[in-house]
Amino acid sequence: MEGGKPSLALVYQAVQALYHDPDPSGKERASVWLGELQRSMYAWEISDQLLQLKQDVESCYFAAQTMKMKIQTSFFELPPETHNALRDSLLTHIQSLKDLSPIIVTQLALAIADLALQMATWKGCVHTLIEKYNNDISSMPFLIEILTVLPEEVHSRSLRIGANRRTEIIEDLAYYSSTVVTLLTSCVEKSGDDEKLLIKVFRCLGSWFNLGVLDSNFMASNQLLMVLFQVLQRDETSTNLHEAASDCVCSALYAIENVDTNMALALQLFQGVLTLETAYHMAVAREDLDKVLNYCRIFTELCETFLETTVRSPGQGMGDLRTLELLLICVVEISFNFWYRLGEHLYKINDVALHSIFRPYIQRLLHCLARHCQLDPDHVRTSSQILKMLFFLWLYSTLKQGNPPWEVTEAVLFIMASIAKSVDPENNPTLTEVLEQVVLLPENVHMAVRYTSIELVGEMSEVVDRNPRFLDSVLNYLMKGLREKPLASAAAKAIHNICSVCRDHMAQHFQGLLEIARSLDSFALSTEAAVGLLKGKDMINIPTM
Repeated sequence: MEGGKPSLALVYQAVQALYHDPDPSGKERASVWLGELQRSMYAWEISDQLLQLKQDVESCYFAAQTMKMKIQTSFFELPPETHNALRDSLLTHIQSLKDLSPIIVTQLALAIADLALQMATWKGCVHTLIEKYNNDISSMPFLIEILTVLPEEVHSRSLRIGANRRTEIIEDLAYYSSTVVTLLTSCVEKSGDDEKLLIKVFRCLGSWFNLGVLDSNFMASNQLLMVLFQVLQRDETSTNLHEAASDCVCSALYAIENVDTNMALALQLFQGVLTLETAYHMAVAREDLDKVLNYCRIFTELCETFLETTVRSPGQGMGDLRTLELLLICVVEISFNFWYRLGEHLYKINDVALHSIFRPYIQRLLHCLARHCQLDPDHVRTSSQILKMLFFLWLYSTLKQGNPPWEVTEAVLFIMASIAKSVDPENNPTLTEVLEQVVLLPENVHMAVRYTSIELVGEMSEVVDRNPRFLDSVLNYLMKGLREKPLASAAAKAIHNICSVCRDHMAQHFQGLLEIARSLDSFALSTEAAVGLLKGKDMINIPTM
């Protein structure tokens, strides 16, 4: 930094300007100057001094954030002989500032975690921290904060850690993971119903589950699991605590992806989640949407985790189909990836007996989704790409699994028609398969099915334009509908859509459309449909000689 090391008074003045100067240009100048300071070698010493002074929240936050940033990006600036002093200084600061502000504690916890991950000489950092603060209840919040961010930072892209060092760290954390869980359990037993501490405990436990280092047999018999589900079962649990507990359960379910090698923990989580149905219904009755969504996330993760078990042994043990029942009572977008994966499994196995077991659940899902589409037309239009591919890669396949009731078939077609335009038709073979099969539907199917299928074909005009080989069969299908009074207007609208999008491929059909236009009076069309049909004819590009 030009001009040498700035005085603490000048740094403090710049921090005050950054947060409190009413003039935007003053804030900007302070921001630029402080940014240069953070990149300089002086930042280490100045940050340490500001944290010692504890003058106010702003200066301490700036110093803590700077210290974290320097350790993340410029740790190489410090000679190895200073590392121990830096560690001891940071631990002193976090203990001294623990009651000033939670965001300062988090910044310092990150700084300590990032230091531990890069400081190869700090062996058994988890053991050191627990031994140092274990008996001081007032230090528990910041100790747990450090133990929460430590596993999260292992895969941080901000840290310059080689693959060997990362492996060494993960092995070290795995070795001490049971010690951490024991500490968290003891903390819950001592603190009782301290909500803030419980939230911290659940966040920390979830962080260690996410790293994938917890011993599943040890966790299966641990008291914390029971506490988690008790919190989720209680109607009076606050929103923040409920979310923390839900996140933790989801992390635990994700961590046991291989159910067969984590059987004891898998069983505990499986049985625990099944106890939450009553609590879910209570949340629905109270219109507590945050909790409802949390339960849906848990039910979805449960089904995802036990998907292969469910397909392998449906209705037996942890293949219990009550998991699907839970998912069906809360059809939301986050669950669609599971239904998509289930569909893929069933499609690959192609076992008639297996299909017959799952078909009732699939049909109920279709009805639920069709009802949602009718109640909220925008629901599907705003849904994710996962939802779109769910329908086109899987739901359509249900039409080919025997002969479902016409209501189910119509529901599938209805939803497809709702989202057809929003699915990218380029290089999507499933869309062409849908189109090819729909125009082959026999004329003796239920009138509602034919009506909705015509609407779907009209919405798939982009697919027809990219695959003009289907144009003849599409137009023939729509012409049949044009001749029947209940279907005529829908068919005319579909033809108009095809003409407007496929104008370059329609020249050979111009004469046929002209004949239709001359015979409009013989079709039972609404005025709007008739006008649309005439406009469609006029859109066709006729090549000039």
